[in-house]
Amino acid sequence: MTANDALRAALPRLAAAGIDDPARDARRLLAHALGLAPDRLTLHLPEPLAPAAAARFEAALAARCRRQPVSRITGSRAFWGRDFRVTPDVLDPRPETESLIAAAMEAPFARVLDLGTGSGAILVTLLAERPRASGLGTDVSDAALAVARANARALGVGDRAEFRRSDWFSAVDEAFDLIVSNPPYIAAEEMAGLSPEVRDWEPHLALTPGGDGLDAYRAIAAGAPGHLTPGGRLLVEIGPRQGAAVAAFFVAAGLEKVRICPDLDGRDRVVAAESPRDERGLRHS
Repeated sequence: MTANDALRAALPRLAAAGIDDPARDARRLLAHALGLAPDRLTLHLPEPLAPAAAARFEAALAARCRRQPVSRITGSRAFWGRDFRVTPDVLDPRPETESLIAAAMEAPFARVLDLGTGSGAILVTLLAERPRASGLGTDVSDAALAVARANARALGVGDRAEFRRSDWFSAVDEAFDLIVSNPPYIAAEEMAGLSPEVRDWEPHLALTPGGDGLDAYRAIAAGAPGHLTPGGRLLVEIGPRQGAAVAAFFVAAGLEKVRICPDLDGRDRVVAAESPRDERGLRHS
């Protein structure tokens, strides 16, 4: 059996399991089984599939048919052009979160705080894109912080990234000119309707705070004004129907220039705000 034979045989299995794009996932899993970068797979498709590689591919297919995400099988996820290590302890970085990165890079920043850092994908990406910046990532999970530290080292920003256990701002006493967060925001009643890849494989702590899904934003809105430099920016990812509520929290907290930014699909995805300053450039008390 060639690699191409194995690839073609995998497609109906994945389709029968309800996988949305069986061809894409089969290629990624076969490349992983062969130890290849996905963009190198085509060159090797005519070659015989070695028994060890065939066994790895079969195990990967079986896992995917159980709706385990591809990133959980391969151990990595691409985000903003870089590969991040992921484990069951962290949220799988999603393409929609790149909207948060794009918004953050609309203005300069020197010190960034990433609340609920998880894999570290947001903080590491921002530091990699801004070589003079430094930052702090916080999380309540020690296991997640270990993953984030490893990603920071692997992607060359370990000397500019600090990671700290903290429940939102509880262990943070510094001020930053940029605060970012992709907090848990799924309402409790929405959990049952999530895809199996999310509901069954992602850490629930990173998905939902329970209740209406807005508790994290309440905590961030309450703490951010005291941790932003004058004119500093706050950016949070949101669910597509949460923009108005989160914006109202930020306005009530005294933040200014509050706006809701769409993602590439036109859905509300980021709420942005700034810390006020007076005519002398000082923060309002």
